[in-house]
Amino acid sequence: MTSDDIARIPGSRSIETYAELTPAQAEAVLALLAEAARTDGQQAVSEQGRLQLRGGPRDGVCHLVLTLDGELVGYAQLEDTDPVEAPAAELVVHPSHRGHGHGRALGSALLAASGKRLRVWAHGGHSAARHLAQVLGLTLFRELRQMRRPLTGLELPEPVLPAGVSVRTFVPGRDDSAWLSVNAASFAHHPEQGSLTQRDLDDRMAQPWFDPAGFFLAHRGEQLVGFHWTKVHAEEQLGEVYVLGVAPGAQGGGLGKALTTIGLRHLAAQELPTAMLYVDADNKAAVSVYERLGFTTHETDLMYRSET
Repeated sequence: MTSDDIARIPGSRSIETYAELTPAQAEAVLALLAEAARTDGQQAVSEQGRLQLRGGPRDGVCHLVLTLDGELVGYAQLEDTDPVEAPAAELVVHPSHRGHGHGRALGSALLAASGKRLRVWAHGGHSAARHLAQVLGLTLFRELRQMRRPLTGLELPEPVLPAGVSVRTFVPGRDDSAWLSVNAASFAHHPEQGSLTQRDLDDRMAQPWFDPAGFFLAHRGEQLVGFHWTKVHAEEQLGEVYVLGVAPGAQGGGLGKALTTIGLRHLAAQELPTAMLYVDADNKAAVSVYERLGFTTHETDLMYRSET
């Protein structure tokens, strides 16, 4: 495939920018990500970013591939879909090729591609990522906490649903549109989650982990007013509070706590030892709720941004 843009760096290092990756390129990037995750303890590219490696071009998404003597040693993804915020990026360098300026080269290429309006995730907040952000002139903008709690011996009170609310599980093809609408309304302040489309939902439903039995919908009559989508990471034996949302008009009545309890009980029934979730550190109310449910901070992802 012909690249949209090629940036040559002295020596044998090359960075090429693509609107889409071939299947072979996508598999090579996924292998690179897996190798880096084994070293770092977490993925350098989010689930959404990994899904966007396959399936053809995506509006506003491009892929930067760094090779050394023809060997893939680095990758970055740039997503420019937020109408307000600067483009967001994630990047990774193969563990055996770190310390040679490849991360800085990718970061500089991202700054150039974004017109120096850039946000970059550093998953896990490692010192090397903090140093790279400083070198690139980026400042800390956002902290996303991963919180965990044991599920063994789980003791939670019986969930109390607001009057007139009932809960059932998600039916693919039947509940898609209603869920997308309530998800957008619930996360209007959170562009990454609130902007999910039917294609994004389809991508997730096509994954091996998808199980509608762990996707709970709360209705008042025929109206969807909240949901709790759980996820099981089978290899890590982790249950996740994947997405929890309450429609704006239904907030403040205890529905969120009831849905959280329903989901945690579902995960515990599968004999998973631990539950996890992600929450913004500045969302004090949500952090407080999760702490009262026994969650503590496990690690923190950091987002840096340019000042321009």
